[in-house]
Amino acid sequence: MRPWSHELWRLGLLAVAGSLAGWLFSAPGLGLAAGLALRLVYHLRQLHALRRWLTRNPHSEPPAATGLWGELFDRLYRYQKGQRHTQHRLQATLKRIQESSEAMRDSVVMLDQHGDLEWWNSAAERMLGLKAAHDRGQHITNLVRDPRFVAYFNARDYREPLTLTSPVNERVVLQFQITLYGDDERLVMARDITRLHRLEEMRRDFVANVSHELRTPLTVLAGYLETYADAADRLPPRLAQGLTRMQEQTTRMQNLVNDLLLLSRLEIDQGGEDHLPLAVPALLEEVRQDAEALSAGRQQVRVEIEEERQLLGSDPEIHSALSNLASNAVRYTPEGSHVVLRWKPHPKGACLEVEDNGEGIDPVHIPRLTERFYRVDKGRSSESGGTGLGLAIVKHVLLRHDAYLEIESPPGNGALFRCVFPDTRLVAAETSLDAASERLPSKRSG
Repeated sequence: MRPWSHELWRLGLLAVAGSLAGWLFSAPGLGLAAGLALRLVYHLRQLHALRRWLTRNPHSEPPAATGLWGELFDRLYRYQKGQRHTQHRLQATLKRIQESSEAMRDSVVMLDQHGDLEWWNSAAERMLGLKAAHDRGQHITNLVRDPRFVAYFNARDYREPLTLTSPVNERVVLQFQITLYGDDERLVMARDITRLHRLEEMRRDFVANVSHELRTPLTVLAGYLETYADAADRLPPRLAQGLTRMQEQTTRMQNLVNDLLLLSRLEIDQGGEDHLPLAVPALLEEVRQDAEALSAGRQQVRVEIEEERQLLGSDPEIHSALSNLASNAVRYTPEGSHVVLRWKPHPKGACLEVEDNGEGIDPVHIPRLTERFYRVDKGRSSESGGTGLGLAIVKHVLLRHDAYLEIESPPGNGALFRCVFPDTRLVAAETSLDAASERLPSKRSG
């Protein structure tokens, strides 16, 4: 029988025995109560034993008992034993995680759902200046007080990392990355990228300096070639043909130097001071005219306006980005194609689009199109006069305007380049300059 059945039988027998004993003394009810009281005393003793076992030493063997109480003690003991095993396993796992985090050269900081510090490794103490004695339980923004980090932390958009100098050493450059996990908890990781940052600065300075130094000799060379070209009719045909080729390559080198200088300026300059409300329809019309001049009638270029709001931005930079997209559409689409410049609403704000109905782009190339000097067709790009820097310039212009580039190109069905701008970059047509400047978001990276 099961323990519950045994217990019921015991209660029944006690009740019958007590009633019979009481009947002998003409008090069956009193006898029944006495029998049940005996069983109650037994249960109270077992409860006392259970309490003493759980409060004094729950890891020891359980009290000796039979029946229902024996089964209860055994189950509790097995449950506690399983819990201890699970707890030891979790503690061992947590210890391994902490030991591996301690071995990392990157800072690791664990925050609770309120953003308060729970745990960090020794690298975080060196890079961020955290002290276990008094920083535990503090909010992370009380210790990393840079306004850019505070804005990044509160924005809850952690797709891109944040680059800042270390709060304890200005010569150290850190890259912060925050990950959400669990019950709205956060894991903050900081990498020391000082060496990479310096190498990047050296690369930018080198490109800017070399491009600047090349500008003067190329200008001189182009001037002399132009002078010689005026007398090309008096030169032998072979020399005249070579002169034309030199002029083409010199012009191409000048375009390359100009693009490198522009890209270096976009990378170094934080921008923002010249960001004013732009009349997008007029801007698109200028780009359309430039594209038509480049096309020389081979393609049809038109403008479509579906958005009434103005864009907060730099006129030269936005013009440069759109000109690069439009010139690419003209260069790489066959004769008779259509190119559309469009300003329209978008679920995240508004967007500028450059769309063509050419041959399209193989999807394998799309992820790398914004890399410097990456070309889908190198020979075709060189013949058309492209420098391979146009889409890299577009990418950096959009980054400086809190925007991003989307590329859609179904095989054989043309290409669509979409520049998506957030609502913070859009203002009504009658908005004043002061009100427009208040909408500009703060910069994230240092």
